[in-house]
Amino acid sequence: MTFKILAAAALATVALTATAHARDQIRIVGSSTVYPFATAVAEQFGKTSGFKTPVVESTGTGGGLKLFCAGADENSPDITNASRRIKQSEIDACAANGVKDVSEIVIGYDGIVIAKAKSGKPLALSREQIFKAIAKTIPQGGKLVANPYKKWSDIDPALPKDDIVVFGPASNHGTRDALVELVMDEACDKFPEIKALSGDSKKVACEAVREDGAFVEVSENYTVTLQKLTALPYAVGILSYSYLDQNGDKIQGATVDGQAATYENIAVSKYPLSRPLFFYVKKGHVGVIPGVKEYIAEFTSDKAWGKDGYLSAKGLIASPDAQRKEEAAKSKELPNVKL
Repeated sequence: MTFKILAAAALATVALTATAHARDQIRIVGSSTVYPFATAVAEQFGKTSGFKTPVVESTGTGGGLKLFCAGADENSPDITNASRRIKQSEIDACAANGVKDVSEIVIGYDGIVIAKAKSGKPLALSREQIFKAIAKTIPQGGKLVANPYKKWSDIDPALPKDDIVVFGPASNHGTRDALVELVMDEACDKFPEIKALSGDSKKVACEAVREDGAFVEVSENYTVTLQKLTALPYAVGILSYSYLDQNGDKIQGATVDGQAATYENIAVSKYPLSRPLFFYVKKGHVGVIPGVKEYIAEFTSDKAWGKDGYLSAKGLIASPDAQRKEEAAKSKELPNVKL
C-alpha cells in the first residue's frame, strides 16, 4: 500500500512538472502591422538570449486580443500586438476569463498609407475624398444616398479617371479602427447631413464601407494587398507605413491633406494618419513561460526600438525620447493598463 501511495505521488509530481514546463517558447499573436517588428525582435532574441525563438502569429489586432483574453492558462498567448489601443470591452472580456493583470507598452508610431503601384499616377487626396471613395452612403441633395462614385474623377475632376478599387483592412485589423477614427469620423463632421445625426444612425453613416465591390476587404496580412496593387496599377491599397518603407520600389504613397507619408512627418504627427502601436503582456505568464520578461527587455532596448535601432530599418517610427524612456520604465514594472 505504501509503495502504491509513493508511486502515485511520484506520478503526480511528474505530471505537475510536465504541466509547468509544457511550453518553453513564447507565443505572440495580434496586429499584422506590428508583426514585422515583433518577428524581427523574436529572431534577434532567439539568436542572442539562450531562449527559444518566440512564435509570432499575424491574427489582426481584434483577433489577437480575442485569443489573448480567452483564458489565463498556459495554452493562451503571452503577448498580443495591437495597432490601436485595447478597448474597455476587451479588458472586461479578459477579466471575465481570468486575465486580470494586463500591461500595455507603446512601442512606437506608424502611419496609415494610401498606396498604389509605383507605375501608376501619384495621388493627392483629402480625407473627405477618401471618405467619398469608400463610404457606403454619401450626402447628396440634403440626404444620404448609396455611394454613386465609380471613378476617382467622379469625386473630383482633378483626380484620375480610374475606377475606384480600394483594397482595405477587414474589421479584424486595428488598421480598420484607425481608418475609421482618423479618416471617416474626421470627414463626417464636414457634412451637415451627417453631423446632424446622432447615436447609431451617425455611427453607421460615418463608419460603414461600401459593399458594391469598390472596397475589397482584406482579412489576411498586407502582403495580399501588395500583390493586388502590383497586379492592378489602377487599384489603391490601405497599408501601414512600414510596408511602403520596405516596398518603395513597388508602391508609392498618396499625400493626405497635402502631407506626405514620411518617417519625419509621422514622427511629429504632421501626417494626419499617424497612430501609436502597442503590445499587451499577460502578467500572469511572466516568470512562468521562460523568457517573457527578457523578450520585453529586448523589444524595449534602444538597439531595437531606438531611432537608430534595428526596427527603424523595418519601418517603425521611434517614439520621442521622453516617451521611450517612460515606456521602458513601464516595461520593467508592468503596471496594469488603465483607460
